[in-house]
Amino acid sequence: MGSEALARLAADTVDHRFKGLPPDADGLTVGELTSQRRDLFTGGYTTPVLTLSAERLEHNLRLMETYAARHGLAFAPHGKTTMAPELFRRQIDHGAWGITLAVPHQVRVARAFGVDRVFLANELVDAAALRWIAAELAADPAFAFVCYVDSVRGVELMDAALSGSARPVDVVVELAAGEGARTGTRTEAECAAIADAVARTDTLRLVGVAGYEGEVPRADPERVHAWLRRLVALAVGFDEAGRFAGLDEIVVSAGGSAWFDAVADVFAEIPALSAPVLKLLRSGAYVSHDDGHYRKLTPFNRVPEEGALEPAFRLWTQVVSRPSAEQAFVNAGKRDAAHDLDLPFAQVVRRDGVERPAAGVSVTGLSDQHAWLRTTGEADLEVGDWVGLGLSHPCTSFDKWQLIPVVRADGTVVDHIRTFF
Repeated sequence: MGSEALARLAADTVDHRFKGLPPDADGLTVGELTSQRRDLFTGGYTTPVLTLSAERLEHNLRLMETYAARHGLAFAPHGKTTMAPELFRRQIDHGAWGITLAVPHQVRVARAFGVDRVFLANELVDAAALRWIAAELAADPAFAFVCYVDSVRGVELMDAALSGSARPVDVVVELAAGEGARTGTRTEAECAAIADAVARTDTLRLVGVAGYEGEVPRADPERVHAWLRRLVALAVGFDEAGRFAGLDEIVVSAGGSAWFDAVADVFAEIPALSAPVLKLLRSGAYVSHDDGHYRKLTPFNRVPEEGALEPAFRLWTQVVSRPSAEQAFVNAGKRDAAHDLDLPFAQVVRRDGVERPAAGVSVTGLSDQHAWLRTTGEADLEVGDWVGLGLSHPCTSFDKWQLIPVVRADGTVVDHIRTFF
Protein backbone atom coordinates (compact mmCIF):
# COMPACT_ATOMS: atom_id res chain seq x y z
CA MET A 1 0.00 0.00 0.00
CA GLY A 2 0.95 3.66 -0.40
CA SER A 3 3.27 4.41 2.51
CA GLU A 4 3.46 8.11 1.62
CA ALA A 5 -0.32 8.55 1.79
CA LEU A 6 -0.43 6.70 5.11
CA ALA A 7 2.38 8.89 6.43
CA ARG A 8 0.31 11.96 5.59
CA LEU A 9 -2.34 10.74 8.02
CA ALA A 10 0.20 10.96 10.82
CA ALA A 11 1.06 14.49 9.66
CA ASP A 12 -2.53 15.71 10.01
CA THR A 13 -3.12 18.30 12.71
CA VAL A 14 -5.02 17.47 15.90
CA ASP A 15 -7.89 19.92 16.35
CA HIS A 16 -11.64 20.29 16.92
CA ARG A 17 -12.51 17.88 14.09
CA PHE A 18 -11.72 14.85 16.21
CA LYS A 19 -13.90 13.86 19.15
CA GLY A 20 -12.38 12.79 22.43
CA LEU A 21 -8.79 13.87 21.78
CA PRO A 22 -6.94 15.93 24.40
CA PRO A 23 -7.68 19.67 24.08
CA ASP A 24 -4.08 20.46 24.96
CA ALA A 25 -2.94 18.43 21.93
CA ASP A 26 -4.38 21.00 19.49
CA GLY A 27 -1.71 21.93 16.97
CA LEU A 28 0.27 18.72 17.37
CA THR A 29 0.30 16.27 14.49
CA VAL A 30 -1.41 12.94 14.98
CA GLY A 31 2.03 11.32 14.86
CA GLU A 32 3.37 13.63 17.55
CA LEU A 33 0.42 12.91 19.82
CA THR A 34 0.85 9.18 19.26
CA SER A 35 4.56 9.37 20.03
CA GLN A 36 3.80 10.84 23.46
CA ARG A 37 2.25 7.52 24.52
CA ARG A 38 -0.28 9.25 26.73
CA ASP A 39 -2.47 7.42 29.20
CA LEU A 40 -6.09 7.35 28.01
CA PHE A 41 -7.42 8.12 31.50
CA THR A 42 -4.91 10.67 32.76
CA GLY A 43 -3.47 12.09 29.55
CA GLY A 44 -6.25 14.53 28.68
CA TYR A 45 -8.55 12.41 26.52
CA THR A 46 -12.14 13.55 27.03
CA THR A 47 -15.33 11.55 27.20
CA PRO A 48 -17.00 10.18 25.26
CA VAL A 49 -14.14 8.51 23.42
CA LEU A 50 -14.22 5.34 21.34
CA THR A 51 -11.15 3.13 21.66
CA LEU A 52 -9.74 0.00 20.07
CA SER A 53 -7.77 -2.53 22.08
CA ALA A 54 -4.26 -2.88 20.66
CA GLU A 55 -3.93 -6.47 21.83
CA ARG A 56 -7.36 -7.63 20.67
CA LEU A 57 -7.03 -5.94 17.31
CA GLU A 58 -3.78 -7.78 16.66
CA HIS A 59 -5.27 -11.06 17.90
CA ASN A 60 -8.20 -10.79 15.48
CA LEU A 61 -5.96 -9.94 12.53
CA ARG A 62 -3.74 -12.94 13.23
CA LEU A 63 -6.64 -15.31 13.84
CA MET A 64 -8.34 -14.66 10.49
CA GLU A 65 -5.02 -14.75 8.66
CA THR A 66 -4.41 -18.22 10.11
CA TYR A 67 -7.99 -19.33 9.47
CA ALA A 68 -7.94 -18.34 5.80
CA ALA A 69 -4.56 -19.99 5.23
CA ARG A 70 -5.63 -23.18 7.00
CA HIS A 71 -8.67 -23.51 4.75
CA GLY A 72 -7.00 -22.53 1.49
CA LEU A 73 -9.00 -19.31 1.16
CA ALA A 74 -7.92 -16.00 -0.29
CA PHE A 75 -9.16 -13.20 1.91
CA ALA A 76 -10.54 -9.81 0.85
CA PRO A 77 -12.04 -8.39 4.07
CA HIS A 78 -14.92 -5.99 3.60
CA GLY A 79 -13.49 -2.52 4.04
CA LYS A 80 -16.88 -0.84 4.47
CA THR A 81 -16.75 -2.00 8.09
CA THR A 82 -13.87 0.28 9.04
CA MET A 83 -13.08 2.57 6.08
CA ALA A 84 -9.70 2.90 7.76
CA PRO A 85 -6.68 2.77 5.40
CA GLU A 86 -4.33 2.00 8.29
CA LEU A 87 -6.41 -1.09 9.07
CA PHE A 88 -6.52 -1.97 5.36
CA ARG A 89 -2.73 -1.97 5.46
CA ARG A 90 -2.63 -4.18 8.52
CA GLN A 91 -5.11 -6.58 6.95
CA ILE A 92 -3.00 -6.81 3.80
CA ASP A 93 0.14 -7.23 5.91
CA HIS A 94 -1.68 -10.13 7.54
CA GLY A 95 -2.14 -11.90 4.24
CA ALA A 96 -5.27 -10.35 2.73
CA TRP A 97 -5.48 -10.67 -1.08
CA GLY A 98 -7.09 -7.26 -1.28
CA ILE A 99 -10.01 -5.26 0.10
CA THR A 100 -13.73 -5.66 -0.58
CA LEU A 101 -15.78 -2.47 -0.87
CA ALA A 102 -19.38 -1.52 -1.62
CA VAL A 103 -19.62 1.86 -3.39
CA PRO A 104 -17.39 4.03 -5.64
CA HIS A 105 -16.44 6.50 -2.88
CA GLN A 106 -14.95 3.65 -0.88
CA VAL A 107 -12.92 2.52 -3.89
CA ARG A 108 -11.58 6.05 -4.27
CA VAL A 109 -10.44 6.01 -0.64
CA ALA A 110 -8.73 2.65 -1.09
CA ARG A 111 -6.98 3.79 -4.27
CA ALA A 112 -5.84 7.02 -2.62
CA PHE A 113 -3.97 4.88 -0.12
CA GLY A 114 -2.50 2.45 -2.62
CA VAL A 115 -4.79 -0.59 -2.41
CA ASP A 116 -4.11 -2.42 -5.66
CA ARG A 117 -6.74 -5.19 -5.44
CA VAL A 118 -10.39 -4.27 -4.96
CA PHE A 119 -13.47 -6.48 -5.03
CA LEU A 120 -16.62 -4.36 -5.32
CA ALA A 121 -19.48 -6.41 -3.85
CA ASN A 122 -22.10 -4.51 -5.79
CA GLU A 123 -23.20 -3.88 -9.34
CA LEU A 124 -21.74 -0.60 -10.57
CA VAL A 125 -23.88 1.32 -13.08
CA ASP A 126 -22.91 4.93 -12.31
CA ALA A 127 -21.36 6.20 -15.55
CA ALA A 128 -19.05 8.74 -13.89
CA ALA A 129 -17.74 6.13 -11.46
CA LEU A 130 -17.23 3.61 -14.24
CA ARG A 131 -15.24 6.11 -16.29
CA TRP A 132 -13.07 6.80 -13.23
CA ILE A 133 -12.51 3.04 -12.74
CA ALA A 134 -11.56 2.73 -16.42
CA ALA A 135 -9.04 5.55 -16.03
CA GLU A 136 -7.54 3.89 -12.93
CA LEU A 137 -7.20 0.59 -14.81
CA ALA A 138 -5.60 2.33 -17.79
CA ALA A 139 -3.14 4.25 -15.63
CA ASP A 140 -2.07 1.33 -13.42
CA PRO A 141 -1.49 -2.10 -14.97
CA ALA A 142 -1.07 -3.54 -11.46
CA PHE A 143 -4.57 -2.46 -10.36
CA ALA A 144 -6.98 -5.42 -10.15
CA PHE A 145 -10.68 -4.62 -9.91
CA VAL A 146 -13.67 -6.99 -9.87
CA CYS A 147 -17.34 -6.10 -9.42
CA TYR A 148 -20.76 -7.75 -9.51
CA VAL A 149 -23.21 -7.89 -12.37
CA ASP A 150 -26.76 -9.02 -11.61
CA SER A 151 -28.85 -7.92 -14.59
CA VAL A 152 -28.69 -7.65 -18.36
CA ARG A 153 -29.71 -4.00 -18.01
CA GLY A 154 -26.76 -3.44 -15.71
CA VAL A 155 -24.41 -4.99 -18.26
CA GLU A 156 -25.80 -2.69 -20.95
CA LEU A 157 -25.29 0.41 -18.79
CA MET A 158 -21.75 -0.63 -17.89
CA ASP A 159 -20.91 -1.32 -21.53
CA ALA A 160 -22.19 2.08 -22.63
CA ALA A 161 -20.24 3.93 -19.93
CA LEU A 162 -17.02 2.00 -20.62
CA SER A 163 -17.03 2.41 -24.39
CA GLY A 164 -13.50 2.95 -25.64
CA SER A 165 -11.84 1.94 -22.36
CA ALA A 166 -8.34 0.51 -22.58
CA ARG A 167 -8.90 -2.49 -20.30
CA PRO A 168 -12.06 -4.52 -19.76
CA VAL A 169 -13.60 -4.45 -16.30
CA ASP A 170 -13.64 -7.87 -14.64
CA VAL A 171 -17.08 -8.93 -13.41
CA VAL A 172 -18.64 -11.82 -11.51
CA VAL A 173 -22.29 -12.82 -11.80
CA GLU A 174 -24.01 -12.42 -8.45
CA LEU A 175 -26.31 -15.28 -7.46
CA ALA A 176 -29.00 -14.15 -5.02
CA ALA A 177 -29.24 -15.99 -1.72
CA GLY A 178 -32.99 -16.40 -2.18
CA GLU A 179 -36.22 -14.51 -2.62
CA GLY A 180 -36.07 -11.27 -0.67
CA ALA A 181 -32.30 -10.93 -0.93
CA ARG A 182 -31.10 -7.38 -1.49
CA THR A 183 -29.42 -8.00 -4.82
CA GLY A 184 -28.38 -10.82 -7.08
CA THR A 185 -29.90 -12.92 -9.83
CA ARG A 186 -32.58 -15.32 -8.65
CA THR A 187 -32.22 -18.21 -11.13
CA GLU A 188 -29.43 -20.02 -12.93
CA ALA A 189 -31.11 -19.28 -16.26
CA GLU A 190 -30.99 -15.56 -15.54
CA CYS A 191 -27.34 -15.92 -14.53
CA ALA A 192 -26.61 -17.51 -17.90
CA ALA A 193 -28.39 -14.69 -19.72
CA ILE A 194 -26.24 -12.15 -17.89
CA ALA A 195 -23.09 -14.11 -18.73
CA ASP A 196 -24.14 -14.10 -22.39
CA ALA A 197 -24.68 -10.34 -22.24
CA VAL A 198 -21.17 -9.87 -20.80
CA ALA A 199 -19.72 -12.04 -23.59
CA ARG A 200 -21.26 -9.74 -26.20
CA THR A 201 -19.26 -6.75 -24.90
CA ASP A 202 -15.65 -5.72 -25.36
CA THR A 203 -15.69 -3.68 -22.16
CA LEU A 204 -16.40 -6.43 -19.61
CA ARG A 205 -14.79 -9.78 -18.87
CA LEU A 206 -16.56 -12.54 -16.94
CA VAL A 207 -14.15 -13.95 -14.35
CA GLY A 208 -16.38 -15.85 -11.92
CA VAL A 209 -19.42 -15.98 -9.67
CA ALA A 210 -20.18 -14.58 -6.22
CA GLY A 211 -22.86 -13.96 -3.63
CA TYR A 212 -23.62 -13.33 0.02
CA GLU A 213 -24.80 -16.30 2.05
CA GLY A 214 -25.79 -14.06 4.96
CA GLU A 215 -29.10 -13.39 3.22
CA VAL A 216 -30.18 -17.01 2.90
CA PRO A 217 -33.79 -17.04 4.19
CA ARG A 218 -34.15 -18.64 7.64
CA ALA A 219 -30.43 -19.27 7.58
CA ASP A 220 -29.16 -22.38 9.32
CA PRO A 221 -26.17 -24.60 8.50
CA GLU A 222 -28.15 -26.84 6.15
CA ARG A 223 -29.69 -23.99 4.15
CA VAL A 224 -26.46 -22.00 3.96
CA HIS A 225 -24.46 -25.03 2.81
CA ALA A 226 -27.12 -25.79 0.19
CA TRP A 227 -27.00 -22.26 -1.24
CA LEU A 228 -23.19 -22.25 -1.32
CA ARG A 229 -23.29 -25.51 -3.27
CA ARG A 230 -25.62 -23.81 -5.77
CA LEU A 231 -23.03 -21.07 -6.15
CA VAL A 232 -20.26 -23.60 -6.75
CA ALA A 233 -22.45 -25.53 -9.21
CA LEU A 234 -23.04 -22.30 -11.10
CA ALA A 235 -19.29 -21.81 -11.45
CA VAL A 236 -18.82 -25.40 -12.58
CA GLY A 237 -21.62 -25.07 -15.14
CA PHE A 238 -20.21 -21.82 -16.52
CA ASP A 239 -16.80 -23.46 -16.84
CA GLU A 240 -18.17 -26.53 -18.61
CA ALA A 241 -19.96 -24.21 -21.04
CA GLY A 242 -16.66 -22.50 -21.87
CA ARG A 243 -17.61 -19.17 -20.30
CA PHE A 244 -14.26 -18.94 -18.49
CA ALA A 245 -12.11 -19.87 -21.50
CA GLY A 246 -8.76 -18.13 -21.55
CA LEU A 247 -8.76 -17.05 -17.89
CA ASP A 248 -5.67 -17.47 -15.74
CA GLU A 249 -7.88 -17.60 -12.64
CA ILE A 250 -11.57 -18.16 -11.87
CA VAL A 251 -13.14 -16.25 -8.96
CA VAL A 252 -15.65 -17.89 -6.63
CA SER A 253 -16.49 -15.57 -3.76
CA ALA A 254 -18.78 -15.46 -0.72
CA GLY A 255 -18.50 -14.82 2.96
CA GLY A 256 -19.88 -12.46 5.54
CA SER A 257 -18.95 -12.61 9.20
CA ALA A 258 -21.62 -15.07 10.35
CA TRP A 259 -21.12 -18.11 8.07
CA PHE A 260 -17.51 -18.20 6.92
CA ASP A 261 -17.18 -21.73 8.34
CA ALA A 262 -19.80 -22.88 5.84
CA VAL A 263 -17.91 -21.07 3.07
CA ALA A 264 -14.73 -22.90 4.08
CA ASP A 265 -16.58 -26.24 4.08
CA VAL A 266 -18.17 -25.86 0.65
CA PHE A 267 -15.28 -24.10 -1.09
CA ALA A 268 -13.09 -27.04 -0.06
CA GLU A 269 -15.33 -29.15 -2.31
CA ILE A 270 -14.79 -27.04 -5.46
CA PRO A 271 -13.55 -29.43 -8.16
CA ALA A 272 -10.70 -28.71 -10.55
CA LEU A 273 -11.80 -26.24 -13.21
CA SER A 274 -10.15 -25.06 -16.41
CA ALA A 275 -8.06 -22.57 -14.45
CA PRO A 276 -7.04 -22.26 -10.80
CA VAL A 277 -9.86 -21.05 -8.55
CA LEU A 278 -9.49 -17.98 -6.36
CA LYS A 279 -11.66 -18.94 -3.37
CA LEU A 280 -12.32 -15.47 -2.06
CA LEU A 281 -13.70 -14.89 1.45
CA ARG A 282 -14.96 -11.39 2.26
CA SER A 283 -15.71 -11.25 6.02
CA GLY A 284 -15.09 -7.77 7.44
CA ALA A 285 -16.49 -7.40 10.95
CA TYR A 286 -13.82 -9.66 12.45
CA VAL A 287 -11.25 -6.88 12.70
CA SER A 288 -12.96 -5.32 15.72
CA HIS A 289 -15.59 -8.02 16.35
CA ASP A 290 -18.23 -6.78 18.83
CA ASP A 291 -20.01 -7.41 22.12
CA GLY A 292 -23.44 -8.22 20.71
CA HIS A 293 -24.54 -9.22 17.20
CA TYR A 294 -21.36 -10.90 15.98
CA ARG A 295 -20.39 -12.22 19.38
CA LYS A 296 -23.55 -14.36 19.12
CA LEU A 297 -23.24 -15.19 15.41
CA THR A 298 -19.53 -15.74 14.89
CA PRO A 299 -18.71 -19.14 13.34
CA PHE A 300 -16.06 -19.62 16.00
CA ASN A 301 -18.93 -20.43 18.36
CA ARG A 302 -19.56 -23.49 16.16
CA VAL A 303 -15.88 -24.36 15.70
CA PRO A 304 -14.25 -23.31 19.00
CA GLU A 305 -11.25 -25.51 18.30
CA GLU A 306 -10.25 -22.98 15.60
CA GLY A 307 -9.98 -20.09 18.05
CA ALA A 308 -12.12 -17.14 19.09
CA LEU A 309 -12.39 -13.51 18.05
CA GLU A 310 -12.21 -10.88 20.77
CA PRO A 311 -14.28 -7.67 20.98
CA ALA A 312 -11.85 -4.82 20.44
CA PHE A 313 -14.14 -1.79 20.85
CA ARG A 314 -14.80 0.06 24.07
CA LEU A 315 -16.67 3.36 24.27
CA TRP A 316 -15.60 5.26 27.38
CA THR A 317 -18.21 7.60 28.82
CA GLN A 318 -18.66 9.50 32.06
CA VAL A 319 -21.54 9.63 34.52
CA VAL A 320 -22.96 13.15 34.37
CA SER A 321 -26.19 12.67 36.32
CA ARG A 322 -27.39 10.29 39.05
CA PRO A 323 -30.94 11.49 39.67
CA SER A 324 -32.11 8.46 41.64
CA ALA A 325 -31.01 5.11 43.02
CA GLU A 326 -32.44 3.44 39.91
CA GLN A 327 -31.13 5.73 37.21
CA ALA A 328 -27.98 7.36 35.88
CA PHE A 329 -26.94 9.09 32.68
CA VAL A 330 -23.64 9.03 30.84
CA ASN A 331 -22.49 11.49 28.18
CA ALA A 332 -22.59 9.28 25.06
CA GLY A 333 -25.60 8.74 22.87
CA LYS A 334 -26.73 8.03 19.32
CA ARG A 335 -24.05 10.33 17.91
CA ASP A 336 -21.37 8.17 19.50
CA ALA A 337 -22.59 4.57 19.82
CA ALA A 338 -23.91 1.98 17.40
CA HIS A 339 -27.55 1.22 18.15
CA ASP A 340 -29.06 -0.27 14.98
CA LEU A 341 -28.93 -3.86 16.26
CA ASP A 342 -28.42 -3.73 20.03
CA LEU A 343 -28.00 -1.05 22.65
CA PRO A 344 -24.51 -0.69 24.15
CA PHE A 345 -23.54 -2.94 27.06
CA ALA A 346 -22.23 -1.52 30.35
CA GLN A 347 -19.07 -3.50 31.03
CA VAL A 348 -16.78 -1.75 33.49
CA VAL A 349 -16.75 1.21 35.88
CA ARG A 350 -13.54 3.14 36.55
CA ARG A 351 -13.01 5.38 39.58
CA ASP A 352 -9.75 6.77 40.96
CA GLY A 353 -7.74 4.53 38.64
CA VAL A 354 -9.48 1.33 39.74
CA GLU A 355 -11.57 -0.63 37.23
CA ARG A 356 -14.30 -3.08 38.20
CA PRO A 357 -17.22 -4.87 36.50
CA ALA A 358 -20.33 -2.75 35.94
CA ALA A 359 -22.44 -4.93 38.22
CA GLY A 360 -26.09 -3.86 38.36
CA VAL A 361 -25.73 -1.37 35.47
CA SER A 362 -27.51 -1.72 32.13
CA VAL A 363 -28.22 0.60 29.20
CA THR A 364 -31.94 1.01 28.54
CA GLY A 365 -31.98 3.74 25.89
CA LEU A 366 -30.08 6.40 23.99
CA SER A 367 -30.75 10.06 23.41
CA ASP A 368 -28.68 12.12 21.00
CA GLN A 369 -25.91 12.71 23.56
CA HIS A 370 -26.85 10.60 26.57
CA ALA A 371 -27.22 6.94 27.42
CA TRP A 372 -29.92 6.02 29.92
CA LEU A 373 -28.67 3.62 32.57
CA ARG A 374 -30.77 1.46 34.86
CA THR A 375 -29.05 0.73 38.16
CA THR A 376 -29.99 -1.88 40.75
CA GLY A 377 -29.14 -1.94 44.43
CA GLU A 378 -25.76 -3.55 43.78
CA ALA A 379 -24.62 -0.79 41.44
CA ASP A 380 -21.88 1.42 42.84
CA LEU A 381 -22.02 4.41 40.53
CA GLU A 382 -21.25 8.09 41.14
CA VAL A 383 -21.19 11.25 39.06
CA GLY A 384 -17.72 11.48 37.52
CA ASP A 385 -17.18 7.72 37.17
CA TRP A 386 -15.97 6.49 33.78
CA VAL A 387 -18.15 3.73 32.32
CA GLY A 388 -16.81 1.47 29.57
CA LEU A 389 -19.47 0.36 27.09
CA GLY A 390 -19.30 -2.57 24.70
CA LEU A 391 -20.92 -2.07 21.30
CA SER A 392 -22.86 -4.18 18.84
CA HIS A 393 -22.31 -4.04 15.06
CA PRO A 394 -18.94 -2.59 14.10
CA CYS A 395 -20.25 -1.38 10.72
CA THR A 396 -22.17 1.39 12.50
CA SER A 397 -19.53 2.07 15.14
CA PHE A 398 -16.52 3.09 13.06
CA ASP A 399 -18.56 5.58 11.05
CA LYS A 400 -19.25 7.81 14.06
CA TRP A 401 -15.58 8.47 14.78
CA GLN A 402 -12.97 10.06 12.51
CA LEU A 403 -9.94 9.34 14.70
CA ILE A 404 -9.93 6.39 17.10
CA PRO A 405 -7.25 5.85 19.78
CA VAL A 406 -5.70 2.39 19.92
CA VAL A 407 -5.06 1.56 23.57
CA ARG A 408 -3.01 -1.11 25.31
CA ALA A 409 -4.41 -2.97 28.28
CA ASP A 410 -2.41 -0.72 30.61
CA GLY A 411 -4.15 2.39 29.20
CA THR A 412 -1.30 3.59 26.96
CA VAL A 413 -2.46 5.08 23.65
CA VAL A 414 -0.17 3.62 20.97
CA ASP A 415 -1.89 4.66 17.73
CA HIS A 416 -4.77 6.61 16.23
CA ILE A 417 -6.88 5.15 13.42
CA ARG A 418 -8.38 7.54 10.84
CA THR A 419 -11.66 6.66 9.13
CA PHE A 420 -13.17 7.97 5.88
CA PHE A 421 -16.95 7.71 5.65
